[in-house]
Amino acid sequence: MIVTKHWLNEWINLDGITIETLLQTLNSIGLEVERHEHFCVPEKIVIGKVVACEKHPDADKLSVCEVDIGTAVRQIVCGASNVREGLYVAVATAGAQMPSGLTIKPVKLRGVESDGMLCSAAEIGLTELYEGIIELDSSIGTLTLGTPLCEIACFNDDLIEIELTANRGDCLSINGICRDLCAAFNVDFRERRQQKIEDNGKGIGRFMHVDHDGIADVELRYCALELSSVRLPLLIELRLALIEAPQKNTLERLLCYATYCSGVILRAYCKAFFSKDQSSAQLRLAHNEAGFATLYGSQEWASIVGVNQNDASRCSAEEGSVVLEASYVAPEHISKLMYQNKVPADLLYYRTSRGSDSDLEFGMNIALEMLFLCSDISLYRGVLDVTLNRKKRLIVVSVDEINAFIGDTIKKSLIVQILQSLGFNMAKSSGKDFVIEVPHYRHDIVNKQDVAEEIVRLVGIDNIASKPFVFSEKNRFNSDYERYKKRQHYRHKAAYSGFFESVHFIFNARSTLERLGFTCILEAYDLLNPITATMDTLRPTLMLNLLESASLNAKSGKKSVALFEVGSVFNAQREEVLKMGFVLSGFVERDTLRNAGKPSPVDFAYVADRIASVVGAIELRPLRTAHALAHAYQGADILQNGRVIGELFKLHPTLQQEYDLLDTFMCEVDFEVLPYRLKQAVPYSKFQASYRDLSLLIPQDMAYNDVKEVIEEHAGREIVRFYPIDRYEDVSLGSDVSMTLRFVLQSDEKTLEDDDISASMHDILEALERTLGLTLR
Repeated sequence: MIVTKHWLNEWINLDGITIETLLQTLNSIGLEVERHEHFCVPEKIVIGKVVACEKHPDADKLSVCEVDIGTAVRQIVCGASNVREGLYVAVATAGAQMPSGLTIKPVKLRGVESDGMLCSAAEIGLTELYEGIIELDSSIGTLTLGTPLCEIACFNDDLIEIELTANRGDCLSINGICRDLCAAFNVDFRERRQQKIEDNGKGIGRFMHVDHDGIADVELRYCALELSSVRLPLLIELRLALIEAPQKNTLERLLCYATYCSGVILRAYCKAFFSKDQSSAQLRLAHNEAGFATLYGSQEWASIVGVNQNDASRCSAEEGSVVLEASYVAPEHISKLMYQNKVPADLLYYRTSRGSDSDLEFGMNIALEMLFLCSDISLYRGVLDVTLNRKKRLIVVSVDEINAFIGDTIKKSLIVQILQSLGFNMAKSSGKDFVIEVPHYRHDIVNKQDVAEEIVRLVGIDNIASKPFVFSEKNRFNSDYERYKKRQHYRHKAAYSGFFESVHFIFNARSTLERLGFTCILEAYDLLNPITATMDTLRPTLMLNLLESASLNAKSGKKSVALFEVGSVFNAQREEVLKMGFVLSGFVERDTLRNAGKPSPVDFAYVADRIASVVGAIELRPLRTAHALAHAYQGADILQNGRVIGELFKLHPTLQQEYDLLDTFMCEVDFEVLPYRLKQAVPYSKFQASYRDLSLLIPQDMAYNDVKEVIEEHAGREIVRFYPIDRYEDVSLGSDVSMTLRFVLQSDEKTLEDDDISASMHDILEALERTLGLTLR
């Protein structure tokens, strides 16, 4: 999109705004300036008037002209074919430095003195317009003889080429660019002086008729006129040359300029194409076989609306009866049709597909005003419209929502000013809530975010306060996710501790469970249609499945088996509970050179340590299980923080034999009560710890738990922890055994001395002797 500052200044007031500010503003509002060039006609080239023109006495193609330049009348020899008496021209006076490098000075041409040069557009640094010298007229301003051209705005201007994104078809016109600049500079459009165009008193109905039954996807306006003597003013010619308009026909060039200014698609048709004789023109609008809205004449198609025009329907001459058309087609509609059906398109299709202006009345008035100024026209009264029932696009958004999108606080008054300047209708808004009607030429605005983007664009991204990025997302951690993470945590811990996960169906054989002494689901809640006879009830324990898997591994040649499972079990009322089960069978290590090929079998202490490495610190308490899986004398409750969470036992010898297993231990804990929380740092002493061992004589039938409770009750703050490290039996001890306990002592305040340690140990020994009658060995 090519514009000049002077061209824009005709539409909005840019007085006092420098070209640097204008360029910066265009860039900041998203209209990227791709190219900027300043052009200016050289000095000493002035306005002159040819007051006399005669043929050169010695050259057929030369003329000798008397040219008035205000301060003097100069004789100038000219070779242009269009020079004539009464013509206003651009005169390069003596001393003028031409863009080509030529310096103007008095010379003799074929014997005749010539003091200056009459110039063409190209010779003064402008784009070539036509053959011959440039013909000045009042469109460039008042023609005061002797005025330097460099003082006239259109000859001393800034060319700006704007690179538009595909969604900004509304800015493919001077009107569209100025609309954005009005919002950016907070100015209004200049008041347009309406040219009063008198009609010829004849109604348009006598000239033409339009048949458009069933057409609902285009909007059209038609005017009718008699046209003669079309001529383009110099200013329009200069600007059409800047934008490289390719049209050759004068009428079509003028409509091209009107479209470039207004953004409305304009076409002209010869009336004769639509009438067989001198009768009124019959225009028929219908869809062609590809679905395009097409205008038909008496014998063939005249145009596909918004796409192309039949050359036979164009106005070949610059006078006669003319049908003038303004059109609008929704860009998404025409682009979809064109994608589905490739048809030839002319230059106007680019504007249609990007989004032309839908104010057909405005575009038609611009075209008629230009025709009135540039030709002799006789306008028929009235217009013929084909209207499109367009739905209003409403967006409801609040000031707070806009500011939330932007991340900064924009005043309501500024938001209103920007949106109204851009043509958004906000009449139904109230308070902080906006009800925004989007203009049809802004097809790219479809939601609240687009509205916020317009505000940012016009305020300027550089004027939005920079803030650190804050990522805020709804907390999606819920109880289900928490359970999943906990399960994953303990599964990983079990794997790290050398266990392999075993996954089973949640079904068991009811007969096997009852034989082993487990409580099964009540028959009222049991399965109605079991998969097989060996899976005819929901399992009440994980241990039977784990036992069967361990047996299969052993039969496959595995000497040692360590399996775990986290899964659901069901009580008699079919209530589901999550459990974690373990089975260890075989040896504590592989047979190696270190153990001479004879590794030790797993035992209770080894298994308890392996379980503790997964579920955390535990304590054991003797237990007689109610089911037949457990060894009668090797079973224990598992306690954590004083609470029973499961059981650990050795497999009954008869079952070990039945399942072909070596020494086997099994464990099942309540998964729901296992701890899963954030780990918290706890204080620790920076002073050295001390260790003391006590070997006590304990009756064989005394439980360790009795000893533990007495020590915990009487232990001082210095005793950090204690634990058994040895148990010794000998006939010399009679009915007693020797148990060695190790004590760890440490203070938060100092390094403990021997006296402090001895005092703490003395208190423990005294309490054990007084309460349980225990003494040192």
